[in-house]
Order: sequence, then C-alpha cells, then structure tokens
Amino acid sequence: MNTAFVVLATLTGLMVGALFAYLRIPVPAPPSLAGVMGIVGIWLGYRLVHYFGMGFDVVDALGL
Repeated sequence: MNTAFVVLATLTGLMVGALFAYLRIPVPAPPSLAGVMGIVGIWLGYRLVHYFGMGFDVVDALGL
C-alpha cells in the first residue's frame, strides 16, 4: 500500500466533504459510523477472499 496515495485520498475526501457541507449538499455516504463500518467490512471481505485465492466467476458460470 502506498502511503502517499492513502494520505492524498484522505485529504481529497476531507476537501470534498467540506465542500459538500459548505454548499449544504447531503453527503453521498452513510451518515453514521455504523454505515461507514459496513463499507469497511465490505472492503475487508473483498480483500480476504482475494488474499485466500477464493472466488466464483458468475459471468463464466452463466456462459456470458
């Protein structure tokens, strides 16, 4: 993981969040910690499946 990308992504998110608040636009993200942790959980689950080399190709199974 590149730390510079993480820092830049965090700063970008902070700036966009501040802009949304300034313009009084609802933020397009979960409004609570539980919602944010749900997104983090989705990301962690994706990474774990990738790490263990598991997976099922739905497109291939459907013959598409």
